[in-house]
Amino acid sequence: MEFLTSEFLDTLKVTFELAFITTFLLFFIGVGLAYLLVFVSFPFKSVLQVIVSMPLVLPPSVLGFYFLMAFSPLNAFGAFLKEYFDISLVFTFEGLVIASIIFSLPFMVGPLQSAFSSVPKNLIEVSYTLGKSKFITLLRVIIPNSKVGIFTGSMVAFAHTVGEFGVVMMIGGHKKGETLVASIAIYDELEALNYTLAHQYAFVLFALSFIILLVLFFINKKFAYQG
Repeated sequence: MEFLTSEFLDTLKVTFELAFITTFLLFFIGVGLAYLLVFVSFPFKSVLQVIVSMPLVLPPSVLGFYFLMAFSPLNAFGAFLKEYFDISLVFTFEGLVIASIIFSLPFMVGPLQSAFSSVPKNLIEVSYTLGKSKFITLLRVIIPNSKVGIFTGSMVAFAHTVGEFGVVMMIGGHKKGETLVASIAIYDELEALNYTLAHQYAFVLFALSFIILLVLFFINKKFAYQG
């Protein structure tokens, strides 16, 4: 098909690769953070909660700017990575993954926190009474009873990563086949007055968002009836 050009497919490949890797890594980070925020008491817990939630209200351009400054080899952290590990994160796929994990953090942690909070406390206490460790209780009691929250968090984090614009543009740039994702490609094609290709990218993101929300609606409805 004529519209399935290599450039179009490469951009979609980078977009979905970024979303899959981000969601996969975010799941483990999100489980750890949600567990800490729900089940563990420690000083400055509210500060951690605020940090996790900040990407919800912070303009993406602000987040992107600070990532750009932090990762730049001209500044301390970026220079440290470059000198000791030969790693450069600005305008690279790896930098894009790290930035995506941070700006999608609340979209994974929020649903997990709600799900973990809803697990009946007597189930957790029975597990401890039977001599199971906190880690085993997390694996065998808390996570299996949080399936809806895990599914919701994963789907929303995936969709948010696919559609993010500001942070991705500032830290990833426009390198075709490497860091150029569909949301940025729409902007680029509009600037080039190539409305056909812009529409193709836009339609893919529109259809994906619709499908994800539809699936979430049916899954939540099904479990609501069962509950």
